[in-house]
Amino acid sequence: MDIKNNILETIGNTPLIKLQRITKDFPCDVLAKVDYFNPGNSIKDRMALKMVEVAEQDGRLKPGGTIIEGTSGNTGMGLALAAVVKGYKCIFVTTDKQSKEKVDILKAVGAEVIVCPTNVLPEDPRSYYSVAARLAKEIPNSCHMNQYDNLANRQAHYESTGPEIWNQTDGKITHLICTAGTGGTITGTAQYLKEKNPSIKIWAIDVYGSLLTKYFRTGEIDMNEVKPYISEGFGEDFVPKNYDMSVIDHFEQVTDKDGAIMARRLAKEEGLFCGYSAGSCLQGLFQLKNLLKKGDVAVCILHDHGSRYVGKIYNDQWMMERGFLDVKTIREIINARGAKRLITIEPDQTVTEAVELMKKFDIEQIPVMENNKPIGGISQHGLFKKVFADSSLKTARIREVMEPVFPLVPFDSPAEKLAQYISKENGAVLTKDEAGTYHIVTKYDVIAALGNA
Repeated sequence: MDIKNNILETIGNTPLIKLQRITKDFPCDVLAKVDYFNPGNSIKDRMALKMVEVAEQDGRLKPGGTIIEGTSGNTGMGLALAAVVKGYKCIFVTTDKQSKEKVDILKAVGAEVIVCPTNVLPEDPRSYYSVAARLAKEIPNSCHMNQYDNLANRQAHYESTGPEIWNQTDGKITHLICTAGTGGTITGTAQYLKEKNPSIKIWAIDVYGSLLTKYFRTGEIDMNEVKPYISEGFGEDFVPKNYDMSVIDHFEQVTDKDGAIMARRLAKEEGLFCGYSAGSCLQGLFQLKNLLKKGDVAVCILHDHGSRYVGKIYNDQWMMERGFLDVKTIREIINARGAKRLITIEPDQTVTEAVELMKKFDIEQIPVMENNKPIGGISQHGLFKKVFADSSLKTARIREVMEPVFPLVPFDSPAEKLAQYISKENGAVLTKDEAGTYHIVTKYDVIAALGNA
């Protein structure tokens, strides 16, 4: 029988998957090392377990102790799994840039999570680096893992990720592409691969706003390079000790927008539901495509799972608010969906009639019109909330319960501008074409149009 003794024994041996559609124009095979198959849904499980094991061996982590770490979420998950199996407590410090899903997941596995501001220097006492270090000094029998400077991080990848990729490609890998964060994954994997074949090219993918690229090129730590960025899980405002720049051949920077869009493409075109860094990793390879040739074998490391980003890069509203989706105009949205009669209601009709209209036409918003002019609006969300609070309103007139008129926007407004008007509370806008005909545009119309851009 093939039975694992605990969840930690399932870490590693993740699949290498050939990309078929998204890289069809590449001159060579592009393979994805899909590490969200690890039990904690990220590659960080590898190094988290290794850091715990090394800390146990050297006596820094004792029975019943507390693991403390500054983490963007994934390392914390790996450490939490190890802690559950081995009987440790966990306190994790993260930044307010990280997705809510990551924080909730850490809490779900029993960790205490402290959220710190993002846009402060590492040495600032409020930074998550500083807070983690302080807690490790204050809490008895605790161990600060410090994934940035803990060389067990890169050792894990030297011992597992590198050998796996080498064996899975029968030693034919020519290029490794990996986002650069703590430095552990790219350095440890590169060290192993370079020992096997020094000709293998190692390409690090960075984000604009990180200082790592300039440091690689000049050896200078230039804090002027540090700018706020949205991308998660890679890029740094200091140089972790896990880096060995001698095994890296090139650094390539990508934008927040391009990384997010590429992650969404991976999901739609390859069925790989990955995180922000995966999209950025592949985007970096696209930018370097002209350096590849027939016969090359390029391996991209896809670090984590998309479930941790459903409120961000996989949320159309979030993407629209940041201008990350291609711009269309309201005119194009209306033309694309085809002729659609505007369903309206008059102020002296009843709430019951409004509900029937919503059911009949499967709509959530209805403009209230008087003398062919909008004077208010009815939404399923707002209406049901009022009726739930006072059931007698079911027989009320619309004018008694109507909400403010939906915002009226120009017919040729860019769709991305609708983010200013469409929200959870207000799900639609009105517009008027050259003939004076009113049209309603809902959040679903915008999502459908931008999704087909």
